[in-house]
Amino acid sequence: MGKEQTIVAKFGGSSLADAGQFKKVKDILRRNPDRRYIVPSAPGKRDRSDEKVTDLLYECYGRASRKEEYRPVLDKIKARYQEIIDELELSVSLDKEFQMMEQAFISGAGEKYAASRGEYLNGILLAAFLGYEFVDAAEVIRFDRNGNFEDERTNFFLADRLVNIERAVIPGFYGADDAGNIHTFSRGGSDVTGALVARAVCADLYENWTDVSGFLLTDPGIVDHPKKIDIMTYSELRELSYRGATVLHEEAVFPVRREGISIHIRNTNHPEEKGTLICSRIDPEDEVPITGIAGKRNFVAVSIAKNRMNAQVGFCKRLLEAFDENHIVFEHMPSGIDTICVILPRDVYQEKREAVMASLERLLAPDKISVDEDMALVTVVGKGMRSVSGIAAKFFTALGEAGVNIKMIDMGSNEINCTVGVSNQDFEKAIRALYDALAV
Repeated sequence: MGKEQTIVAKFGGSSLADAGQFKKVKDILRRNPDRRYIVPSAPGKRDRSDEKVTDLLYECYGRASRKEEYRPVLDKIKARYQEIIDELELSVSLDKEFQMMEQAFISGAGEKYAASRGEYLNGILLAAFLGYEFVDAAEVIRFDRNGNFEDERTNFFLADRLVNIERAVIPGFYGADDAGNIHTFSRGGSDVTGALVARAVCADLYENWTDVSGFLLTDPGIVDHPKKIDIMTYSELRELSYRGATVLHEEAVFPVRREGISIHIRNTNHPEEKGTLICSRIDPEDEVPITGIAGKRNFVAVSIAKNRMNAQVGFCKRLLEAFDENHIVFEHMPSGIDTICVILPRDVYQEKREAVMASLERLLAPDKISVDEDMALVTVVGKGMRSVSGIAAKFFTALGEAGVNIKMIDMGSNEINCTVGVSNQDFEKAIRALYDALAV
């Protein structure tokens, strides 16, 4: 008999969209009793025309806070959960929870409270269905009163609460401050909750169950049936998540990475499939040149030209100060001898255009500032790129032959990624060209 392990399993919204999906989850847990701590998302879409419960909650709260008619939306939310209760024949009533929620909506409890109720209610039902203990995330996931996540306090609260609980359901996505006010992670934050639970219980593995069979080499909405990646490192995952790959929340890496806990991406609908394993390091023979091609649209390139810029002490410091004082985080900063370019999201730039330009003029006295508001970023990631000759040649040849004009090039200092800026209209063309050239 093998050594008993501890596995934390997070199930996404599509994995818990209806009663049939609940049954699949229970079957998965039965197959491996080491899956002891379960983190659920709110019910997702049952089909393409359906609505996510979280979106309905946002809509319901918005209507209630504006004193508009909200009850039809609330009834729709109630019906989703009641359908699950009825089909699973659960002896659970959510009437009290809905009464409290409705009153909180009317009294203006806030969007974050509203959004969190999807996971909260789903957690109650899943715990009842599995026979596991329900642990409200508001009691163990800690934020300060300004909504800043408190890492170490959360780890203490989680570890202390779960140490004597054999099996538990902890809803994802939200937590609370000491006054009981609800705060949330960004959308998709249940992945983060799962990682935090895995760290707190010193898990042997963190499983993330979703509706895909692992990480695909690129977006299947752009490339038909892209290859799946069997194994990758945390660093590669972090790069791909940040660059637009949506299988896992980019912040979910940190809690497990520091403890050396591997993440396994699995498919709830096809649990027999291998999935993708993410770990701290992989053997050289398992490395592949390319682990992903991802990207995002709608960036702006702000180019600053200044004669003898390279000889001015503190020029870059003042440049960064211009963005810092306007609370702007930039994406890339490629440079030359007399020019430097800052890439930032277009919506952020458009919102703060005048203030940014004033700061740049005041702090840098540039010879010229030019702005390109039509840029998409495409990134190729792969730990094996640095040890395979000819990758760069294939990369740029593929884009050239596809007629894609490259506006910016930035090779990551860790040598596992290369990012190019292209026009928004060339975004999908660039990804397809790179996939055809590099996915070998």
